[in-house]
Parts: sequence; structure tokens; C-alpha cells
Amino acid sequence: MSRRSRRTLRRLTLAVALGLVAGTCAGYLVQAGRAPAALPSLSQPTLAQAPGDGPRPLSAAQDRQVEVDGDLRKLLLKKPGGTRANLAIESDDGWLDLTAYAETYTKPDGAFRDLLDAEFRRAAVTGWIESGTRTVGIRLVQFRQVEEQTAVDWAADARHWAADDAHTRSWPVPGTGDGEFYVHDRPDSRFGPGYRAEAHAWRGNIAVELWVQDTKPIPPARVRELARAQMERL
Repeated sequence: MSRRSRRTLRRLTLAVALGLVAGTCAGYLVQAGRAPAALPSLSQPTLAQAPGDGPRPLSAAQDRQVEVDGDLRKLLLKKPGGTRANLAIESDDGWLDLTAYAETYTKPDGAFRDLLDAEFRRAAVTGWIESGTRTVGIRLVQFRQVEEQTAVDWAADARHWAADDAHTRSWPVPGTGDGEFYVHDRPDSRFGPGYRAEAHAWRGNIAVELWVQDTKPIPPARVRELARAQMERL
């Protein structure tokens, strides 16, 4: 390309650039001279209120959250008449803190870590000795459930271990979606002499654990009745 052609091209490029700048400035000046346009209203149309009074707040007796946030021991099944105190219960006042509850497991250290991860809040316990040598123990284990629904997982894990025995029969707990009770037909020395039965269920943020032991086979009907009655109290 000759020198003259290069000069001509530079002049054309400069002219185009100047034209763009001038056009932009003119646009700003025109816009600045206009009257400001009104903005649309941010408020929404008024909604008509439905006729009639709104629902009344639940009373303390009707609000289940009030019950589960109160004294958890009051939700435990009451000791039947004619029974004796079960001295094997792990608490004198009916409460189990994190450490005390973890100690009920064969591997307390691992249980302690699992309970921390599961957002353990507190646990309440009761129990009694029925006629003869049959003992009953019930625990209500409550979780904070800030991040996850851990009560259902805790109960499901307990059901998994309860069913892990070829000599075990199981049935659903009445009034629950997936609660089950188990009768172990063979004595297991790991849990003391004699036979054992158990039930595991959950409601809200509470996992329910029920244990029955005896020196002779345990009737499934008795375990079913205890589990049903405890779930009704929740």
C-alpha cells in the first residue's frame, strides 16, 4: 500500500471515531434535556381479605411442639400398677445426657461421635419389673434436627440391628408408618441372661426405644401393647 493510501485510511478511521463520539455526546444531551419519566408503582394491588375470622392459635394442650419441648419425661409411658422399680435403669431422675446415653452402647466412643453428628439434644428413660422376672425399659431420644431429620434415621438404624438375627420375628408397631417390634426367640448372653424383645419407632424429633427381657420367651402381644401405648403418648 502506498504512503498516500495509508494516510487516507488513517483519516477515514479518525473521522469514523470522531463521528461515534459526537453521536454519543448528542444522545446524552438529548436525554438530559427531557423531563424525567415517572417510575411505575412498586406497591401491589390490595388483596381482598377472606370473610370470617382466621384460625385461632393452638392451645398448649393442642400444640404438640409445646409438649415435646417441655418435660420429656412426662411423655414416657407410666409405670403400670403392681410393678416394681427397675434398678437397672441408667438414671435416678429419668434423664440421660449425651455421655450417659452413649454409655448404653457396647462401643460408647463411637456412639458418642454418632450422637454428636446426629444433633442429640436429650433423652428420657423409665422402666419397671413386671410380675416374675420380666423387665421393661423405655427411652425417648430427642434430636435438635437443625440440618437433618435425624430421629427417623436413628430409629431406622436401630431396626436394622434388631432384625440382624435369624432367630428374630418382627411385626409393625400400630399407629406408626415404619415402626417395628422384634422378639428374639433365642437367648443372647450379650444382654444378660434370658430372652429379649425390643421396639423401635419415631415421631417428629423423638426416637422411641423399648426393651423387654425375661428368663423365658416373651409374648409378642405384650411387646406390641407396650409399643402401641408409648406411641399413643407421643
